[in-house]
Amino acid sequence: MKILALKPSLAEQVYEVIVAGICDGDLPAGAHLVQEQLAEQLGVSRQPIQQAMALLKADGMVEEIGRRGLCVAALDPALMRHHYDIRATLDGLAARLSALRLAAAPGLAKSFSDRAAQILEAGQAAVSSGEVAGQVRHDMALHTLIYETSGNPLLARTAEPHWRFLRRAMGEVLRRATLPREIWRQHAEIVEAIARGDAQGAEALMVHHDLSAAGTLQAALEAMEAASA
Repeated sequence: MKILALKPSLAEQVYEVIVAGICDGDLPAGAHLVQEQLAEQLGVSRQPIQQAMALLKADGMVEEIGRRGLCVAALDPALMRHHYDIRATLDGLAARLSALRLAAAPGLAKSFSDRAAQILEAGQAAVSSGEVAGQVRHDMALHTLIYETSGNPLLARTAEPHWRFLRRAMGEVLRRATLPREIWRQHAEIVEAIARGDAQGAEALMVHHDLSAAGTLQAALEAMEAASA
C-alpha cells in the first residue's frame, strides 16, 4: 500500500488561508470569492480552490449568491450560541479529566502549569497590545493544551469544527467590543483549578467561562446586526 503524505494537501492549505482571512476580518461578510482570482493570488489551479470552497460551504463559512458564485456568509448569532453550548460540554469534560489526571501525577501537573503560564502571559500581552489575532490564537492554544492534558484524544477532534466557527465570531467581536481581560482572568482561574486537581471546580469554571463568553458574543453580534440594519 502507498505511504500517505503527512503534509496538508493544497486544498487544505487553501482552506486554511481563506478561513484565516475570514476570521481575521480581511474577508468580511458578503465578500465575493472569485475562484479564478483566488487561484491566481495563491498560485494554484482551480481544483484545490473548488475543493476548499466545498469544505467552507459545509462549515457554513461561505454561501451561494446565485449566479455570482460564492461569498462569505454572515455570522448567525443563534448558530454561534449552539456551537458554544456544545463546546461548553466538551470543554467542561476536558477540564475535569485534566484535573483528575494531574491529581494523580504531580510531575505532569508541573509541566502543565509551566506551559499554561506561558500561554497566559502571551494572551495577556496580546490584550495589552490590542492584537486580536494573537488573542484568539492564544485562547485556542490554552484550550488545546487542556484537551491534550485530559488524556482523551477524541476531545480536540470533536471540538475542532466548533472552534473553526467560533474563531471567526471571537475575532469579529474582539475587533469591536468585549471584555478580554476578564476572559484571561477566567482562564487563569481554570488553569489553577486544574493544576491543583480540583476536578469539580475546574469543570464548573470552564462551563461558566464558555457560556459567559457565548452570552457576551451573542449580545455583541446582535447589537452589530441592529446597528447595520
